[in-house]
Amino acid sequence: MTAKTAAILLGLVFITVGILGYIDNPIIGSSDKAMFHTDATHNIVHIVSGVMFLLFALAAPSSVGGFMKLFGLIYLVIGIVGMVKIGSQDMIKLFGFLMVNKLDNYLHIALGVIIFLAGFLRRPVV
Repeated sequence: MTAKTAAILLGLVFITVGILGYIDNPIIGSSDKAMFHTDATHNIVHIVSGVMFLLFALAAPSSVGGFMKLFGLIYLVIGIVGMVKIGSQDMIKLFGFLMVNKLDNYLHIALGVIIFLAGFLRRPVV
């Protein structure tokens, strides 16, 4: 797998997650019963992130690795800051606009690491 392929897959997943956030379901959404809490702003962030993955992968494939490394680091920081800020609360508004719960923070940290490492993927030498 190349960084470009990973970016395309991640882009499609982020867009799907953003759309699912608007549909009532037990995994992602604004319901207190949802595993991963999102609101309209958080859903838009997911959709815009997915579009950015696709744009870099398709329009600037030579830059996709750098984009993914930077994006991964940003996601990692968001997860760490969320872990520090949330404390004993179940849910907080991170940076004044991004609604997250504890499970979101773990996911952001894991995604940050995965996306950062995917930025190093290269086409295998045959």
